[in-house]
Amino acid sequence: MKIETLRELMVDELQDLHSAEQQIVKALPKLVKAAHNPSLKQAFEHHLEETKNHVTRLDKIFKHLNESPKGKTCEGMKGLLKEGEERISDGGEPEVMDAGLISAAQRVEHYEIAAYGSARTYAELLGDREAVRLLSETLEEEKAADAKLNQVARTVNVEAKAA
Repeated sequence: MKIETLRELMVDELQDLHSAEQQIVKALPKLVKAAHNPSLKQAFEHHLEETKNHVTRLDKIFKHLNESPKGKTCEGMKGLLKEGEERISDGGEPEVMDAGLISAAQRVEHYEIAAYGSARTYAELLGDREAVRLLSETLEEEKAADAKLNQVARTVNVEAKAA
């Protein structure tokens, strides 16, 4: 589909994000199960609940825009999540696996931060205050999730080094 307007680009970006978030909702329970460190496990569980809210917010934006969230698969997220699944299936020392899971999860967070930031900028330029509000809320949660992973990594990476 040829994208000719900023609004069309924003809708396309939002559809990509909707697909990404749905994929993450399916993947996070696997990370919770694979994580050994209690703080990491808790961070993944908390982000699963947030991610479900992200899907709900995106659904509100699509309703507001009178557009469908369907029609796009986020191939980038599919690849990032496949790498995380490979980390789990490779196995290894629990502390080292946890460090690898954090790395994989942070790649996902950085992808989302970039995408939500772009979508929010488009909404700002289009004067859509409701979309800006909802996208900003999610963007801040994604940044906080990344910061939490950084915090947990300080302990986990030291434990991995000692393993």
